[in-house]
Amino acid sequence: MERMPYATDLSDGQWALIEPLVTAWKQERVARSATGDPGSCDLREVVNALLYQNRTGCQ
Repeated sequence: MERMPYATDLSDGQWALIEPLVTAWKQERVARSATGDPGSCDLREVVNALLYQNRTGCQ
C-alpha cells in the first residue's frame, strides 16, 4: 500500500539531485560497519521524514 504524499516530500527532481550524496554516505557507513548490513529502510523516506519534522516541529 502506497502512502499519500505530504507537502514536504521531495519531488522526483529534488531526489535526483541529492540521491547520489545520500547513497554515497550510506555506502561509506556500511563499509565501516562491523556487520556490513546495509539495513532495509528507504533513504528517500528517511529524508522525507526529516523534512516533515523540520517543517512541523515536534508538538
